[in-house]
Amino acid sequence: MTPLFVLYEHASGYALFKVKEFEEISMLLPQVEASVTDLARFNGIVKLVSFFPFKTAIAALENVNAISEGIVPDDLALFLQSNLPKPKKEKFTLGVADAKLGAALNEAINVSCSHIGAVPEIIRGCRMHFANMVKGVTDKTAGVAQLGLGHSYSRAKVKFNVHRSDNMIIQSIALLDQLDKDINTFSMRIREWYSYHFPELIKIVPDNNMYAKVAHFIKDRKSLDETKLEGLEEIVMDSEKAQAIIDASKMSMGMDISQIDLMNIEMFAARVVRLADYRKELAEYLHSKMGSVAPNLQTLIGDQVGARLISKAGSLTNLAKYPASTVQILGAEKALFRALKTRGNTPKFGLLFHSSYIGRAGLKNKGRISRFLANKCVIASRIDCFTETPSNVFGESLKQQVEDRLKFYESGEVPRKNIEVMKEAMELQAQQVVANSEGKKKKKKDKKKRKNGEEENGNGVHEEENGNGDTTMEVDEPAPKKKKKKNKNKDQD
Repeated sequence: MTPLFVLYEHASGYALFKVKEFEEISMLLPQVEASVTDLARFNGIVKLVSFFPFKTAIAALENVNAISEGIVPDDLALFLQSNLPKPKKEKFTLGVADAKLGAALNEAINVSCSHIGAVPEIIRGCRMHFANMVKGVTDKTAGVAQLGLGHSYSRAKVKFNVHRSDNMIIQSIALLDQLDKDINTFSMRIREWYSYHFPELIKIVPDNNMYAKVAHFIKDRKSLDETKLEGLEEIVMDSEKAQAIIDASKMSMGMDISQIDLMNIEMFAARVVRLADYRKELAEYLHSKMGSVAPNLQTLIGDQVGARLISKAGSLTNLAKYPASTVQILGAEKALFRALKTRGNTPKFGLLFHSSYIGRAGLKNKGRISRFLANKCVIASRIDCFTETPSNVFGESLKQQVEDRLKFYESGEVPRKNIEVMKEAMELQAQQVVANSEGKKKKKKDKKKRKNGEEENGNGVHEEENGNGDTTMEVDEPAPKKKKKKNKNKDQD
């Protein structure tokens, strides 16, 4: 029988427990679940081997951060090596709560770990009776340690995420999609509402945003005359349409409407117009953020598709870690699982379907260009994520590669190899870096010259106008320094 040791990570330190009669316990899992709630019965199964308390709260935070990332801290490695039997002399199993930590411990100290079977129930019992099984720890002190460590751990995670600009991209693209839905719904409501009064306007002005602006401008169709033609032309941007609106208002078959109803329609139309204007500002904000965070991905597939990929992945780092096969069907998870369940054809594209390349490809080549585009998106996202000097040089090269591949599918023209294209892009990137560094040096020199010039002007350079309007420069000669020293000496005497 191989003995079982269980590692429990608490906010106050590491605890190592030994489980008695592990083979029998694994066979009687329901009895273990029942004995967890009873301290006397649980003490008969589990025995404390050793406890390693954290010296400071900073040490506890460092250990928790390492464990959460799947890294074995030095304190934990030393604690286990000093308390566990040597693997060469005695075979045993170490129970852990996290599978990643078990794999890291296996690599670090060569210990076989398990996180299944009776291990989760035993860890649950250790968590429940921890204060009674470890000397010097009470329920109050354990709660204070957990609360303090939880606050510091959460604060560190939030601080880490605050400075990431891809979170702003995720929120802005989600808001942009929501605004599109809301504006479309509200515009349809204005169409139905205002059509009772002016039904002919829908055929003349089919655009939703323009319709809301025109309805807000016209208000009562009976008050519309030739004096408002210029205002209508500014909104519609077409003199013929503006004249058609005026002509239709004179012969409209719409019903008369009260002043209160018109006021409500006007207020609602103004709201929709403001929402549409804000949507344009948000699109510009997203364009600027994508240009600073993921310029290559933006150049390759555009602002909105690139932002949706980042949002679906959770962050730019997660997107960079994905393989191309995952990026290709990102956003089509339902169709994928349905195809796997019914053993049908798997989807060829997800969010990438909204890019212009797939629409330009033929039916036979849509899946091929989707796969190729996913490869290039992965390369662009990895460059954007890990580069120190962001630029869109690689994005332009990758975009040209996709264009060449589309030509290859249509005409058979063989595209250039990826190695050649990437070498040229790297040379261009190096040239840009050199040019930027030289530009910065020139700016610094110009600033220094300006400062020196300002100091010279401040030390006695005066401009005076003559009677003819010309300016003359008069420089006051500075007083000699020797005289000042003599005056000082005289004053001292």
